[in-house]
Amino acid sequence: MISMFQGSTADQVWQQMADAFRQSAGVRAQASRDGPTKEILHAAITIADPKQRWVVSREPSLNLPFGLAEVVWSLTGRRDLAFLEFWNSNLSAFVGPGPTLHGAYGYRLRHHLGLDQLIRAYEALHHNPDTRQIVLQIWDSTVDLPYSDGAPVDPDIPCNVISLPKVRDGKLQWLQIIRSNDIFLGVPHDFVQFTCLQEIIAGWLGVECGSYNQISDSLHLYSRDEKNVAKSRPLEKVVVNTDSLALPLKESELAFRELEQRIERMIVPELKQGELERLSCWDGAPQAYRNILAVLVAEAARRRGQMETAIGTMSSCTNPVYQELWTRWLSRVSLPTSAQRSLKEA
Repeated sequence: MISMFQGSTADQVWQQMADAFRQSAGVRAQASRDGPTKEILHAAITIADPKQRWVVSREPSLNLPFGLAEVVWSLTGRRDLAFLEFWNSNLSAFVGPGPTLHGAYGYRLRHHLGLDQLIRAYEALHHNPDTRQIVLQIWDSTVDLPYSDGAPVDPDIPCNVISLPKVRDGKLQWLQIIRSNDIFLGVPHDFVQFTCLQEIIAGWLGVECGSYNQISDSLHLYSRDEKNVAKSRPLEKVVVNTDSLALPLKESELAFRELEQRIERMIVPELKQGELERLSCWDGAPQAYRNILAVLVAEAARRRGQMETAIGTMSSCTNPVYQELWTRWLSRVSLPTSAQRSLKEA
């Protein structure tokens, strides 16, 4: 039996899934190596407008800067832990100590198989939009299947297995297959990562985004997170993502390389006085990319205790959903230290 969840925005769909767990609709108890869970087996998910990708109503709030840094990390094909750990100091507890991550999605898509799958997919879809043969492979049985005794071969085994993009009626449709999907930690970030990839490739192709669709074979909720899902309720106001990441291929790749280089500079341990302010200036860049940079510079400043710089930088961000998530993130990290320790940064 397949459970269906669909809506216009990621937040609407996430709340439907949360309701299913809150009401125990189609939910079963399932043990796991990380503790007891409640599970919905075979969940089908559709987001009609993939640009509205942010789960804004989750409590505690998402770590917006980490989500954006992860998009840059993936699009540039990286797999180093250090690039992400600056934004989420708890990350190694979930993916292992590094220095590289076994299942890094961007590296898998752009390097692991000996070819850049994203570029090949773009070229094939550009020349033959009707093709049904595009499969972006993340899972690799030669390195990901468990040992014969069932033990995992690495702490960081890819949860996302394959992506199936297709152009239909002038829109890039997307189907994401996920073997294991944690509704609290995983789902919100999967929505962001793969709807961004959908929008970016649509921009390369010069087509619009169609719907984002996802099959989560094991959609689950850990017992330790039940209280957070129980208190996560829809916001009274609708907050809209006004940015578009769609650019032609060359411009897109240059924009992400520039973001990558600026992030590398802002996460170094010893940062010169005034460097963050300089990094925040990116004349001529599309507003959507300047907004991403503003969030990342503001967070880098906050983590260094430079709140005046953080607030000043975020004042230049024009995206309402970033402003809402940033405000909620600040409220979360302003909790007393003892309370902060009990929360995961993701």
